[in-house]
Amino acid sequence: MSSELSRRNVLFGAFGLAGLAAMSACGSTSAVSPPAGSVRQADALRRRSGQHVVTANLTPRPTTVDLGGPVVNTWAYGDTVPGPLLRARAGDLMRVQVDNQLPATTSVHWHGIALRNSMDGVPGMTQAPIGAGKPFTYEFTVPDPGTYFYHPHSGLQLDRGLHGALLVDDPADPGGYDVEWTVVLDDWVDGTGRTPEGVLKELTSSRGGGAGSGKGMDGMGMGSGKGKGMISPLLGGAGDIAYPHYLANGRVPAAPVTLTAKSGQRAKLRLINAGSDTAFRVALGGHRLTITHSDGFPVAPVTTDALLIGMGERYDVLITVGDGVFPLVALAEGKQGNALALVRSAAGTPPKTSVRPAELAKKVILSTDLTAADSVRLKTKDVDRSHDLLLSGSMTPYRWTINSKTFPDTDTLPVEEGQRVRLRFQNMSMMFHPMHVHGHTFGLVGGGARKDTVIVRPMQTVQVDLDANNPGQWATHCHNIYHAETGMMTTLSYPS
Repeated sequence: MSSELSRRNVLFGAFGLAGLAAMSACGSTSAVSPPAGSVRQADALRRRSGQHVVTANLTPRPTTVDLGGPVVNTWAYGDTVPGPLLRARAGDLMRVQVDNQLPATTSVHWHGIALRNSMDGVPGMTQAPIGAGKPFTYEFTVPDPGTYFYHPHSGLQLDRGLHGALLVDDPADPGGYDVEWTVVLDDWVDGTGRTPEGVLKELTSSRGGGAGSGKGMDGMGMGSGKGKGMISPLLGGAGDIAYPHYLANGRVPAAPVTLTAKSGQRAKLRLINAGSDTAFRVALGGHRLTITHSDGFPVAPVTTDALLIGMGERYDVLITVGDGVFPLVALAEGKQGNALALVRSAAGTPPKTSVRPAELAKKVILSTDLTAADSVRLKTKDVDRSHDLLLSGSMTPYRWTINSKTFPDTDTLPVEEGQRVRLRFQNMSMMFHPMHVHGHTFGLVGGGARKDTVIVRPMQTVQVDLDANNPGQWATHCHNIYHAETGMMTTLSYPS
């Protein structure tokens, strides 16, 4: 391992994914805050008189979790995976006390929420890390309805059991469904004889396997262990890690959760991909899915057989439930294995854990195929500033870059309040990258979906526009947590 990688890994482990920003005196990315007045002013615009306050508590700690057969030692919020469901209405004030009982510093990032910069949960960039044995209270307004989630932004902690759903209801929601389900998808390695930190060490060591080599820790390099790379016809290079388990709501396929309804009822399904290295192709046997929202924002409804959800993305779909027991399968795209839940409306024998509904091989929708609903399209406006983000990297050495640099030495993306900003994500690698921008939502150029996380496929360019209306220093990174941890991250930076 190079001395530079050694230094970087030590610092990431101590301070988290973005902690290097505050540590790098010579790097171009720094933990510079905009004037406090501009942050307060932006936050004040989100608040209203008589604002309802929603309180919650999160206790990250070491624990033992039963995944439905495999029993693992891991870190979780309390004793459950996923963590507690948090729920509010658009416009509410969230007040969440975090009591850190981990043997390490931590943080909580509120993924997809356009909130006050100091509450974004990125150590070294927006806050000091929460010390072991210490409390911290997050307080922020949730301005937009939708499906969101929370997780640490500290090292590789996301790849443990530290994540949970955050649902923001729309008081004006007309409904149109009878039941609601939330399914959190995950890829799992912790407590199986390996840890996320051990996986990263293997990937960054000289023994790590390159694409298709099958080398690495029992196939945990870029390969299956049989010389066959993790390749997807939709995504190209589909990941770096062959996980031993894929979960739906914290359960392996041998002991799936059951989602119940009556035959003929309309169900709203909220899907969240909390995985660290895996996209999932999702289908419900015997049914079609009508996509209504992506990353919390409405889209022109599209009916499909299956959908592809990248790490950090969320979908809302509507389903008319048939009569019987049906498999909701989340296939680990380009890998071996799947997550599974059951939809039950009548008595019947559950399908096998290895079931592959025919819908998986039919029409598959990606979020880049969607169109924003008219109500959430960005207003027509000239672009004031553009930034190109060239996404590159390699397995040997294991290094992922933006514009040929690794964080914290990546160049910032300067913006000024009030500007329309265009980001051009240009993927120059053979691996897909789900790119996430903190503190903002963007619109895909040409009327595409309104989102905060978007898949950029190999050798393709995705252009997005955002309004610079939330002052601060905002992490912008690949939501493959291993790519971010080894460099694929920068900062959307308002002036100090």
